[in-house]
Amino acid sequence: MNSDVEELMPRLLPVEKSDTSEFDLSEPPRNPQEYLRQVQLEASLCPDVVVAQIDPKKLKKKPTVNVSLSGCQAAPVGFSPSVRWQQRQVSNFSEIRQSINKHRQHWKAQALDDNVIMPKSDDEEGWKKFCLGENVYNSSTPIPSDNNDPGLDYVKVGFPPFLSIVSRLNQTSVSMVLEYLINWFAEKEFVPQLGRWLYALLACLEKPLLPEAHSLIRQLARRSSEVRANLESKEDEALSALNLMICLVARYFEQNDLADKD
Repeated sequence: MNSDVEELMPRLLPVEKSDTSEFDLSEPPRNPQEYLRQVQLEASLCPDVVVAQIDPKKLKKKPTVNVSLSGCQAAPVGFSPSVRWQQRQVSNFSEIRQSINKHRQHWKAQALDDNVIMPKSDDEEGWKKFCLGENVYNSSTPIPSDNNDPGLDYVKVGFPPFLSIVSRLNQTSVSMVLEYLINWFAEKEFVPQLGRWLYALLACLEKPLLPEAHSLIRQLARRSSEVRANLESKEDEALSALNLMICLVARYFEQNDLADKD
């Protein structure tokens, strides 16, 4: 090793100097001294600077996380929930998360129906259609139906987040599907199918949050407050669901600056 490297990396073990040409790296060392000399020889053969060859086609997007610190829009008078309501929702949500974690392996082992074909994790448009249904995805008028109706066409109205489905998603997939739906919500109005899936994915999201997930859920809360601010009536069926999204992000995931106050 040259002297400048030795100054930066002082020797920890004494190694006798010897002719490096005597060593054959293809042969196993015969004693500890030979092993240490071979390590030194291998290190000396490494270049000082190594440049990784990266295929730009494999980089789907820049690995940059933008975390916005802006808060939620204030709710119109009478539209925000009480703190007691929020505490109750957080308690219920916590119990649901515990139940999912406890029974995850059981539900993951359950066979899916033949008509349930889960998209690949990187298929953004496929997941939007799967969760929201073709009617909503194509901006058609949704057909009101009972989710328990055996004749329901889930391809048209969206597959509910059954435990047998969400239990199959690892944390990477949970974050990706959450991102797909929040991106959709950023440009669209709130629909019941979206609310069900957002709740289920949040229930599967592990703490502590990764930076990407932190940014996503804050985006969800801000968008929910924006839609809420434009509601015309407290009787709007979307109000409770929007309040719930903001509540869970702020109170359960501890984004306290986004919380509704009394």
